[in-house]
Amino acid sequence: MNEPDTSGLPDTPLQWDVFCQVIDNFGDIGVCWRFAADLAARGQRVRLWVDDASALAWMAPAGCEGVDVRPWHGALPGADDPQPEVIVEAFGCEIRADFIAYAAARAQATGVRPVWINLEYLSAESYVERTHGLPSPVMSGPAAGWTRWFFYPGFTRHTGGLLREADLMQMRAAFDAMAWRARHLDDCEAGGLAAPPQCWMSLFCYEPAALPGWLQQLQVGPLRTHLLVTPGRAQAAVQAALGQNLDENDLQRTLHKHGQLSISYLAPRPQAAFDELLWASDLNAVRGEDSLVRALWAGQALVWHIYPQHDNAHHAKLHAFMDWLQAPPSLRRFHDTWNGLDHRPLVLPDADTLAEWTVCVRAARQRLLTQDNLTTQILGFVAEKR
Repeated sequence: MNEPDTSGLPDTPLQWDVFCQVIDNFGDIGVCWRFAADLAARGQRVRLWVDDASALAWMAPAGCEGVDVRPWHGALPGADDPQPEVIVEAFGCEIRADFIAYAAARAQATGVRPVWINLEYLSAESYVERTHGLPSPVMSGPAAGWTRWFFYPGFTRHTGGLLREADLMQMRAAFDAMAWRARHLDDCEAGGLAAPPQCWMSLFCYEPAALPGWLQQLQVGPLRTHLLVTPGRAQAAVQAALGQNLDENDLQRTLHKHGQLSISYLAPRPQAAFDELLWASDLNAVRGEDSLVRALWAGQALVWHIYPQHDNAHHAKLHAFMDWLQAPPSLRRFHDTWNGLDHRPLVLPDADTLAEWTVCVRAARQRLLTQDNLTTQILGFVAEKR
């Protein structure tokens, strides 16, 4: 793996103000927290302004030195606080007007304007390369005359890259999946499990229409499969598909047996533990943006449940990702059915097919590892614009 290029990066720590509005689910706050924590690990100072920080109680219970979480409508920084040197609005959120006025007043007093970045959504579509790094002049308001810069995460060298901590791949290489699985089974009441599972799968999804049929196939499939179901929508979808309404006391304590399929319903877990879940699984069914990126770094076979849009714009987005991934036909077909693009019967991957998917994902990961990660790129971008 290439070492990150640190040339042109800021010589002294900068004050970053990152703004995040939690629309739904956990992807937006998940991405923003990973980004803020990675900046702090590189010596930067971060104020993370968020309208709903409740998920951080389980996502990042220990917090992070160098990251100051502030409520969206909380008090503005005082005169003795560091002035904003980089402003990041994540996923097109509109930064509160009084903060822009405050930042403009501080800039006028000091003669130093912050670099203003609009951190966009992740996509493999071709427009990302065309629009990454383009300016957007601010025409009115207290910041009139400033420039907002579009910064697009992406999968190619002509985009902003993906979030990847400096030590992530070393931790991945040192991870013992068999030991993790043994600990997981020890922590559960594994009654009725006659033999250890042959295949482990994680499930972090919305409500795919193909889910009931997939679960039925796993129950009668040739492999003993253990399904690790994340809390929230995935858990509710699985129970609905199985016609269950389990008692909360039994939900997470026991393994639930359904023929060849055993199920663990998981409790919410910190981001580092979620990474380990992906590393320990043979197939990761993920959703949204943050978990897709983490599944790529995990290097295991993956299935992506893309966030559905009412105008079906997600269809082109999904196919663009499949093209970049260089997905084999079986993986493309599975994705189309899993995401409701067709109504064909879902074909359960056998061991050979699952191995083919894993090879595909690891080849894609290797391509990504030759590129600088998002935080390195954004630090270099800021250094150029200051």
